[in-house]
Amino acid sequence: MRLSIIIPIFNVEDTLQRCLESVLTQADERMEVVLIDDGSTDSSARIAEEMTADKGNCRLIHQTNKGLSAARNAGIEVATGDYLTFVDSDDFVAEGTYDALLAVLSAHPDYDILEYPALLYYGSATKQRLLTFTDTTIGSIRDYWLDRAHLHTYAWNKLYQRELFAQTRFPEGKVFEDVYTYPFLLQQAKRVATTSVGLYYYCQNDKGITAQAGGKELNDLLEAHLKHLKLWGELTPAYYQSLVNIQLDVYEATHAAPILPVLPYKGTLKLFILHVIGLKRLCQLNQFIHKIRKISHL
Repeated sequence: MRLSIIIPIFNVEDTLQRCLESVLTQADERMEVVLIDDGSTDSSARIAEEMTADKGNCRLIHQTNKGLSAARNAGIEVATGDYLTFVDSDDFVAEGTYDALLAVLSAHPDYDILEYPALLYYGSATKQRLLTFTDTTIGSIRDYWLDRAHLHTYAWNKLYQRELFAQTRFPEGKVFEDVYTYPFLLQQAKRVATTSVGLYYYCQNDKGITAQAGGKELNDLLEAHLKHLKLWGELTPAYYQSLVNIQLDVYEATHAAPILPVLPYKGTLKLFILHVIGLKRLCQLNQFIHKIRKISHL
C-alpha cells in the first residue's frame, strides 16, 4: 500500500518549512510526497527545493500560477499511490499521523475514504477547536452528509482511494472547491470511515483564501451545495437552515437576488419566519438586524 501526499505551494515562505518538516519526518518507503509550486514569487520554491533535494520519495513540480484547485489537480495527475491525501502548505500534520492512518487502512483495505481528526483554526484565541471522530464505518452516506459531513468537507483531513479521482477533479476558478468535490467522491465510495487516530493542524491564516472570502466566494459556496442538492433526497431542517444562513451572508455581501430554492423544511424559528415572509424579505431583515447591531456597538 502506497500513500501519495500532495502539497500545493504558493507564496508561503513563512510557514512552508514547518509544513514540510511535519510531513517529511514521517514519510517512509510507503509514501511519496508530491509538491506543486503554483508560481510562487517569494522564496517558497527555493525552500521546497532545498528541503527535498536529497529525498528520493519527493517530487517537486513547478507551474505557472493557476490556483489551489489546479495545483491539487496537477498533483493528482502524477501521483502513483493507492491512496491520496492533501496538505495545505500553511498547515502541518502531527507526528505519527500517517503511520497510524496506514495501519487503519491495512486492517480495513475496503475503506475508500478515511476521515481523521483536525485541530481547526490552530493559533486563534477565539476560533480554535478540535474536530474529533470515533472509529466508525459510515452506514449511510446520505445521513453522514446531512448530519455532519457538510460541515467538514475539507480535502486535507482525509485519505482517498486513488480510483475515486479517475473522473473527478477540483473545480478551477472556484473557492470552497472542497464542497464541490467531496459529494462526487462520496457518491463513488463503497465504504467510508472515520477514525480517532492522527491529527491535522489547520492553522489560522488571516491572509488565507477562506479568511478573505467575500460575496463572490460565499456565492461559490452556496452554488457548490446547490449543485448536489438532488443527490440527498429529503433534507434535514438543520442542513437546510445552514444553506439559508449561507444565502443570508451572500445577500448581505452582494445584494444579489437569492438563488436558494424555498423548500418545505421547518422546525426552527428562522425557517418559520422564512415561510411567513419569504426568502428575500428574510435576507433584508437579517441585513437590517446586523446594521442595528453595528450601530449599537458604536
